[in-house]
Amino acid sequence: MTSTEAHTEGESHGNGSHEGEASPYLELSREAWADLAHETVSPLSAEELERLRGLSDRLDLTEVEQVYLPLSRLLSLYVSAAGGLHREQEAFLHRRTPPRTPFVMGVAGSVAVGKSTTARVLQQMLAHWPEHPNVALITTDGFLYPNAELERRGLMQRKGFPESYDRRALLKFVVDIKSGKEEVEAPTYSHLVYDVVGDEKVVIKSPDIVIIEGLNVLQPAGVRGDGRTGLGLSDFFDFSVYVDAGTSHIRQWYVERFLRLRETAFRDPHSYFRKYAALTRDEAVAEAERIWDTINGPNLTQNVLPTRSRATLVLRKDKDHSVRYVRLRKI
Repeated sequence: MTSTEAHTEGESHGNGSHEGEASPYLELSREAWADLAHETVSPLSAEELERLRGLSDRLDLTEVEQVYLPLSRLLSLYVSAAGGLHREQEAFLHRRTPPRTPFVMGVAGSVAVGKSTTARVLQQMLAHWPEHPNVALITTDGFLYPNAELERRGLMQRKGFPESYDRRALLKFVVDIKSGKEEVEAPTYSHLVYDVVGDEKVVIKSPDIVIIEGLNVLQPAGVRGDGRTGLGLSDFFDFSVYVDAGTSHIRQWYVERFLRLRETAFRDPHSYFRKYAALTRDEAVAEAERIWDTINGPNLTQNVLPTRSRATLVLRKDKDHSVRYVRLRKI
């Protein structure tokens, strides 16, 4: 672990470094970050927020206004700057300016950390800024290999690990977006049946912004058999967010979410996890902890957490799910 990564696991010092130590990151406390939203009104109502809130997230309008409103404004500035750079480059090349390709951002983080909620809130808030009303959100779950293929490869117990995804298809999807294709399709995933839905597609048409959310979106490119390094998904990102928290907190959130699902979605007769609905509370806690300790926890420490330093911005959460500080890479 690098000194930068070790610091992120510890306490915030307000400026992204230990006293007297230079850092490529700017770190702002919750209070300092919230001050940036002082003169901006949140575009989301309480009803819209409730629809966006994740199953286990303690997310209210205050959190949206103090954390996500400044972030949405910063992202909007990045989008505008990318458009200006595009025009300048085309002028430099003496080319007639074609439409700019979509601004692509990644949202990464552990299972149960709240990255899906972060992605949904950002999608809605960014779409409220008039400069870019068409904001698409894609999750990488749809690019998991189907269960039958995972079984064939012996990967069912490693679902969510990098090797369980069709990385070639996912990379092609992002390349098509960044190539300026007007219409791009992505596969869909059902958490109810715990599998890819082969006959359903998500179609995005001429988006201004595309948000790609998933566990491993910040994974670096792998080395090919011939020794060459290929392209990674994040090579095509214009901005990336990592939703972070202490591992012990995330583990507890996962158990809490499992218990809620046991009372709700797991009771659906079509649910892949229907067998868990009959567990006692103690049995459910033990099963959730087993799943975390054998699958989600190892995936976090081995694959997801090491990509944190690759993010443009880190949202560090406290044990109550509130964002404690924000860490932004300097430019």
